[in-house]
Amino acid sequence: MRPITTLIPKDEALAVFLAEIRPVEETERVPVHLAGGRVLAETVYAGMDVPPFDRAAMDGYAVQAASTENPPQELRCVEYLYAGMVATRTVAPGTCAEIATGAPLPPGADAVVMVEVTRKDGDRIFVDKSVKVGQHVTRRAADIQAGEAAVLAGTLLTPARVGAIAAVGVAEVAVYRRPRVKVGATGNEVARPGEAISPGQIYDINTYSLYALLHSIGCEVTMLDPCVDDVGSLKDAIRGALDADLVVLSGGSSVGERDVLQDAFADLGTILFHGVAIKPGKPTMLARIQGKPVVGMPGYPTSCLSNGYMFLVPALCKMARRPLPPTMKVRVPAVERLASMADKHQLLTVRMHDGGAIGAFKESGVITSMSRADGFVEIPVGQAAVEAGQEVEVTFL
Repeated sequence: MRPITTLIPKDEALAVFLAEIRPVEETERVPVHLAGGRVLAETVYAGMDVPPFDRAAMDGYAVQAASTENPPQELRCVEYLYAGMVATRTVAPGTCAEIATGAPLPPGADAVVMVEVTRKDGDRIFVDKSVKVGQHVTRRAADIQAGEAAVLAGTLLTPARVGAIAAVGVAEVAVYRRPRVKVGATGNEVARPGEAISPGQIYDINTYSLYALLHSIGCEVTMLDPCVDDVGSLKDAIRGALDADLVVLSGGSSVGERDVLQDAFADLGTILFHGVAIKPGKPTMLARIQGKPVVGMPGYPTSCLSNGYMFLVPALCKMARRPLPPTMKVRVPAVERLASMADKHQLLTVRMHDGGAIGAFKESGVITSMSRADGFVEIPVGQAAVEAGQEVEVTFL
């Protein structure tokens, strides 16, 4: 046994981790319809006005506003215009053109009367409510002007921003490539789901939960084969994974005789920290090997996944040049006493119950401590408990 004797605070560990991360520099071009969730590498400028013409914002009649003063007014309809059609007639005083939403405004017209305030008798249109110049009209370039930046470089492409790029007619954009992460589990007892297991073996949870987490924030994730508890085998596996931007191995980072990940890390590179004052997840380790960050995560599933949220998500968001994913938080009372270890930063999973938070944490070795939780609360170092009725902030998973 080799106990971890020095623990660093959670915030210090995260700062060390982030200092090791370099944002990706390489870019690639992708069709705009596949660009959602990527980070734009070059500003997209509009080569045209959007919309490229004055257009009707309502179904109704294109008119000269002066012709609708002192209603009711009778106008003569001279043309019927649908979206995509260009007018062939000019709207003069006393006339109008029936127009659909989105259709270009005909020459002479300066407003649109909604169909709901009109009556029709053949080509005679009776207007029961006046309009002002520009009413129910979307002006040319009201959305985006030619030469304007439609979307700025460095922006995470949400569906709306993809739409803004499409609006200016751009079919392909330059984006930063996705961070490449290789994730695997260590341990003689670990088997992949779908395989037959022998007595004493368990299925690999961590590789799959971390894959799902990192894929959800835009990483290109590759799963490694489970690796046995042997320094030579671990070193070979790490060397073979260093073509990735980040390598994550779970298990083998604790204090047991077969927890030899620290030996492999030390032989291949420099261990930056081993042991963090958090619960769950104390035996977390970070090394620099051939210039790449390599992470040793706890083998216990809840410890591993909670530290994935705590450390891997912010690190890989920095690498991907994207903001942290939005989180939903709510302040509610604790339904029961939530105990903590005062010498560690506690991440405690909870369920929502009767408008409050109730503990969901069983132990760090079971995945249901997280899979059956709605979120978590963080209890800082120095606080031994949250008492029933005390308000807590729940971050939803």
